Order: sequence, then structure tokens, then C-alpha cells
Amino acid sequence: MSRPVASRADNPLRDPRDRRLPRIPDPCALVVFGVTGDLATKKLLPAVYDLASRGLLPPGFALFGFARRDWDTRDFKRFARNAVIAHARTEFSEDVWSRLADCLCFTSGSFDDDDAFDEMAKTLDELETVHGTRGNAAFYLAVPPDAFPPVLRQLQRTKLCDTTPLGGWRRVVVEKPFGHDLKSARELNTLVDDVFTGHDVFRIDHYLGKETVQNLLALRFANTLFEPLWNAHYVDSVQITMAEDVGIESRAGFYDATGAARDVLQNHLLQLLALCAMEEPVSFDAESLRIEKRKVLNAISLPSDHERYAVRGQYLQGWLAGRRVPGYLAEPDVPSNSTTETYAAVRLGVETRRWAGVPFYLRAGKRLPRRVTEIAVVFKRAPHLPFAATDTVELGQNQLVIRVQPDEGVTLRFGSKVPGPSVEVREVSMDFLYGEAFTESSPEAYERLVLDVLLGDKTLFPDREEVEASWEVIDPLEEFWSGRPPHTYRAGEWGPIAANTMVERDGRVWRRP
Repeated sequence: MSRPVASRADNPLRDPRDRRLPRIPDPCALVVFGVTGDLATKKLLPAVYDLASRGLLPPGFALFGFARRDWDTRDFKRFARNAVIAHARTEFSEDVWSRLADCLCFTSGSFDDDDAFDEMAKTLDELETVHGTRGNAAFYLAVPPDAFPPVLRQLQRTKLCDTTPLGGWRRVVVEKPFGHDLKSARELNTLVDDVFTGHDVFRIDHYLGKETVQNLLALRFANTLFEPLWNAHYVDSVQITMAEDVGIESRAGFYDATGAARDVLQNHLLQLLALCAMEEPVSFDAESLRIEKRKVLNAISLPSDHERYAVRGQYLQGWLAGRRVPGYLAEPDVPSNSTTETYAAVRLGVETRRWAGVPFYLRAGKRLPRRVTEIAVVFKRAPHLPFAATDTVELGQNQLVIRVQPDEGVTLRFGSKVPGPSVEVREVSMDFLYGEAFTESSPEAYERLVLDVLLGDKTLFPDREEVEASWEVIDPLEEFWSGRPPHTYRAGEWGPIAANTMVERDGRVWRRP
């Protein structure tokens, strides 16, 4: 009689670190506070559906919504269905939805409503029996930052943050911005660490869930081609850009109190800088990665002359995509005297042996000509060109450009001879596109990060020290900008003139994506 063939999962010789096989979380409940907000509607609910569609949710799973709407679970199911149909990455399937809908439940209440939290605690206990969640629960705070403390205190009061007698885990997910300065970040960190253990706190930065950001590590450390050149001997400068063509949309209340530096530079762009500048970790586990990123963040130097190398701006009325759009001060609910920046650019240094003397230019803005996020590593010019000056008029500097979004991929720009009898060297591009090289489409960032939360994998989540080190970079800039009016730029332009002057002063220019 033939023996049954063992699966790869049963193979004792298989490396337990092998992540090529699907990773399925333990049975658990995902509790989303603010489940009717934009984040949950456009990102979290579709991400959970996409995970279900790919078979990556455990058999014992429940999705628990908490919001102020006067709804019951049937109302929540209708709302969630519409959100999934409108925003899910994968094609809508009635079979998948039917299975997921059976796992949904909802509690109505405000964050200071003791009765609502008591009811939620009771329902979570019932889910252990009904859905077999084994007492495991992740609490996702998809709420404004000022709501973090009351929710955390309620979780502490009801002991929902405690592991269950059966040994079930409890985790919390906190959205950025984590505080509004270093002092508030430390206070919030202290509160979170008082309620949950540090191991169970997931500070989410959705940029780290993007495939191209993760590919940056593979590009550097899995290829002999790039790493030997990844240092001050060969790199002239690094430009990190996050451009948005939209305005503030319906986020005036949040955005006017935050601004571009706190909203984008402090988290997204400094995380990209850390991944770009870090040394090779001993392994790709969460702690090894965080150690190397912390070294970079702690080595960042601010410009000695903020006036010349730190620029912020605010968009005026202009033309974008063929239509006239209002200026920031004319946006709904924005105070007419607001000095909040919608554009921020700064030159930073990384004081390590690898990067000493290499400027890192960071910029982020709204109402720019197009939506794009990219990292451009600009290499030094060849020390000697055996060509006449007229032969290389159209030759720029070699560049390696990692496009985070959209059109995810990598571009290598280098010089090549133009066909013909004369000698003429011109800049050309070699492109790699995710959409063309792989048959499987990239998962959305929240899809990957929600799964990692349920798995307890913190590799893609900044820790407390990273968050506080980032605020130590941003706070002096905010102090310098305080009370100073921002420069202006018209919607549809690449930022204020002062930002161009900033890099031109160093003999460089901004790359035009």
C-alpha cells in the first residue's frame, strides 16, 4: 500500500522561516473603532474582504465594528457590503461575501460610553463560543488621534487589553500621526505601553506595506549590482518625493491642525529614508530591521541654516488636469488666516561613514501636477569623460529611481551612444514594471498590514524609538516655521520657487517625475 505524500507544511526538512507558503493567522476577532469612517470604508473593510477572497483568514474569524451610528448588525452588513463592492481589489463574489458576512457584528456607542464597551466585552466573550476565536482579538483604532486616549482607557477599564485565561492574545493598532510633536508622542507612548505590552502594539505606517517599499530591501541586499555603489563614494544625492494632485478633500479639520510636515515627512518619508540609508541587517526579522532603521534616524542631521534648506508652501488657486481648483484658504472649513503648509521640502544629512556628505532632499505636497511617490538615487558624474563637451550635452547623471506609486517599478537611467556616424551620448532608461513582470497583482498595503497584525508579525511596523526619533527631526523644523508665513505656489506647479532655489543653491535640480 502506498504511503500518503507529505505536504510541504509537514516536511521536517523545510526551513520554518520559509514564507513562500501562505501564512494563516490563529482564530481571532478584529475590532475596528471608527468603522464607518473613510479609512475603514476605503481601506480596512476592503482589505479584510480581499484577505477572505485569497483564503488568508482563519476559519474562526470575526469582524467587530464599533461606531456612533445608531445601527444594528444588519445595517453594518449592508454598509460593509457597499464598501467592499466599491473599493475591494479583488472581484466581488457572493460566495466570499456570504461567508464573511456571517462573521460580522456591530456595537453602537461613543468612546465615553461605558455601557457600549461593556456590551462589546460581553460580545467578544460570546465570539469565543460562536466563532471559535479562542479569546484572540486585535483592536484597530481607525479614529482621529485625539480619540486614542479615551479608547485606550476604556480597553483598560474593561480589561479587554488583557490576555484571556485561555491564553488568547490582545493587540492594538494605532494609526499615524502618532502624536503631533515629540512631547505628545512620548505621552501617548506611555499611555499605550501602560495598557498593552510593547510586543502587542502595532504603530501602522501604510507606506511600509507597499510592495515597492519592501522591494527596496530586495533590490539592495539580494543583488551584487547595486550595494557596492550604495554609498558616498558613488552617490551624489538622494531625492525622496511624495506628490499628490488632490487637495485636502474633506479632511480640513485634521489637515489644518497637522500640515504636510507632520502628516507626511514625520512618518512616510523618514521611513523611506531609513530604509534607503540603513545598513544590511543580520536577518529580516522585525527587531533586526528596527535596529538598523533606528541607527539611521538617530544619525540624521538637520540643516544649520533652516532659512535656506527648509521650505514650506501653501497652494493658491490654479489649473490642474484642465480644471480650475481653489486655493487652500478657499477650501471648505479652512480658516481664512491659516498658515498651515500644504508643501514641505528639506535637506537632511545622514552622519554615518556610508552617507557622510550626501544630501537627502525630501519633499511632499498637495495640488502638484501629478500623483507620484519615488526615491531617486542620483549618482556622481564620471570623473573623466573622454568625449568632447558637445558629445555629452544631453547626458545627465545616472539615476536609480524606485517608484512606490503609481506604476510601481524601478527605472535605471544611464548614458548610451545615439546610433549614427557621429559620437553623441544621450540619457536613456531601462524600466522594470511590477504589472508586466509578475502575473499576480500586488496586494494593497492595508491588506498586507492587517494580515501581519493578525499574525503578530511586526516587521513592517515602526516601534516607539523610531517614532520618537522621527519627531526629533521634525520638531526643530516646526519651531522654525512657527509664526512665519509659508511660501506660495499655484495648484498645478511643482511647489514654491524657494524649494527650487534650495537645491539649485547646491548645484542640483529637482527631478521631474
